[in-house]
Amino acid sequence: MSFNNLQLIEPVLQALSKEGYTKPTPIQEKSIPSILQKRDLLGCAQTGTGKTAAFTIPVLQLIHEQKKAGQIVQRSQALILTPTRELAIQIGESIEAYGRFLNVKHTVIFGGLPQHSQVQAIRRGVDLIVATPGRLLDLMQQKIISLSHIQYFVLDEADRMLDMGFIHDVKRIIAQLPARRQTLFFSATMPPAISKLASELLKDPVKVEVAPVSSVVEIIAQSVYFTEKKNKQSLLIHLLQNRSIETVLVFTQMKHAADKLAYKMNNAGIRSEAIHGDKSQHSRQRALENFKSRKTRVLVATDIAARGIDIEELTHVINFDLPNVPETYVHRIGRTGRAGAAGIAISFCDQHEKPLLNDIEKLSRRTIPVVKDHPFEMDSVNSNISKVPSAGHFNSFKNTGNGNRGRKVSRQKAY
Repeated sequence: MSFNNLQLIEPVLQALSKEGYTKPTPIQEKSIPSILQKRDLLGCAQTGTGKTAAFTIPVLQLIHEQKKAGQIVQRSQALILTPTRELAIQIGESIEAYGRFLNVKHTVIFGGLPQHSQVQAIRRGVDLIVATPGRLLDLMQQKIISLSHIQYFVLDEADRMLDMGFIHDVKRIIAQLPARRQTLFFSATMPPAISKLASELLKDPVKVEVAPVSSVVEIIAQSVYFTEKKNKQSLLIHLLQNRSIETVLVFTQMKHAADKLAYKMNNAGIRSEAIHGDKSQHSRQRALENFKSRKTRVLVATDIAARGIDIEELTHVINFDLPNVPETYVHRIGRTGRAGAAGIAISFCDQHEKPLLNDIEKLSRRTIPVVKDHPFEMDSVNSNISKVPSAGHFNSFKNTGNGNRGRKVSRQKAY
């Protein structure tokens, strides 16, 4: 299957070619034709599947064709609602890339910065708005933004909206949309509350699911180290003595733990930065850019801050703390192993986290191999669990890829 088979116009194909894309991912192949036919769509897809391109490309084409035909009089024809500022920025970058040869104006609005420049962009007129819920509601209440002419509405990361407590804000925004519109609804998981919201929003939708909701990416090499909580920091430093680990995204449960761990890593001579919701927008963007450019070797993140992070060639993810919700594990390890490349996901597990590990293995229907014989091994480890030797574990990493792997391909996988 080629992008040429998806009813895309030449300016879009030209932009995709310039980005180095050779063939669509499964969700793009299944979604783009239906969206171009103006069908509502319910998409269930894991991280790293190319979901952003699946909805931005056809929406850009629909707006461009309407403008070309003189059918658009009012501005702000499309709204993409997403939970985090990082994700909003990355979607904006994708729109800029895919729409470079189209007559479509867009802007990105989010909190954490003065609103002046965002307001000026809106007043100059835009066709497509990418927004986070809080800042969008603020500008709506100030009567700077009206949603009365929205024809295309994309709700991205619906499950994360629920996790972050945005669901009531989302419903307030939806209430201001025209009843007659095309709605595209995307979520990595489908808990009951999200399924109910989807049924309320969508009219006879096309349903696209590219992988089982709770599956983990098979290409990612997973392992777990049993250790005492007090030894996790020392274990991390020990692992990072292996210089083949060029970049690693480390997950902690709490914001203060992320700051503390980054501080300790820097003291050990390992360049690290933390990213979480209490950081300023400038600080978060600087940390991301430093990590992407490899000025920073370790990025320590909480789950909410990390959603939407898309780093080229990220080979390693480490769960310093296991997540309370097993589905979150899937999202975490999905930061690596993207676009068909291999990746390594490592988890640290102390005595109190064993039930969380059991939940993860039950969800994924597989046993995660245990690495033994390391310097910080827990005294009592379940010997019935399969194990892998610690020696040479990292050296087994081999970077492979498919036709979409390239210098700019991360935009295609933005969440």
